[in-house]
Amino acid sequence: MRRWRRWGLALLVLLPALTVAAQGFRGRRRAPGNDPNPNVPYDGRFTFVRMRFEPLGGGWDLKWDHDYPRAETHFMKILEELTTVKPFLEGSNILAFDDPALFKYPVAYVSEPGYWSMNEQELAGLKAYVQKGGFLIFDDFAGTPQFRNFEFRWMQAFPGMTLVKLDRSHPLFDSFYHIESLDMDHPYYGAKAEFWGAFEDNDPAKRLVMIANFNNDIGDYMEWSDEGFLPIALSNEAYKLAVNYVVYAMTH
Repeated sequence: MRRWRRWGLALLVLLPALTVAAQGFRGRRRAPGNDPNPNVPYDGRFTFVRMRFEPLGGGWDLKWDHDYPRAETHFMKILEELTTVKPFLEGSNILAFDDPALFKYPVAYVSEPGYWSMNEQELAGLKAYVQKGGFLIFDDFAGTPQFRNFEFRWMQAFPGMTLVKLDRSHPLFDSFYHIESLDMDHPYYGAKAEFWGAFEDNDPAKRLVMIANFNNDIGDYMEWSDEGFLPIALSNEAYKLAVNYVVYAMTH
């Protein structure tokens, strides 16, 4: 694994030179009526799974689809280039928490949890997914009201599972890349990023079951990484974090 770190970082720095075919909508928001691509069949490879939900406030902006599908398309290419993980490159999946197919996939990504809502079936599905070993990545939310909604929804499913602000000492930040600093800014709002997690039995010595990128948006950094729209250094950090999340989840 250390061998991959040495040459992997060099590739990551050269990310803008990688040619990755963009799929579908190329902006931050998909237009109304621009339906997601069909889900792909399970074949044992690591597949990017994005969770869908009914957003608070309604409207055509679905929230959960922000940065889709470019963020996952770019990330799967990076994951293939830099690690021994065998990712599914031909597409990704969009699932709800009450979909039994979710249990086939060890990692799930939730965008905009500041607008997240769930019904009783989805709550039960979320709880079962985590209890069976699933790992969640929450991303793209900022500000106190959005954090409070995220916290409320999490506590609905796990009333006794405390949210903990993580620092660089946690093994997740050394699972593949050695993340030297967690000093990042939100790509648009300038807020300082924070990283929150939750542990099995509230025991930091046990498995971390989720990571929340608060005041951050690594999906956006990955979406625009081939455009030069956002700083290359921060796009690199976003990829390093995302790779670490997957490697941690696959090894714990």
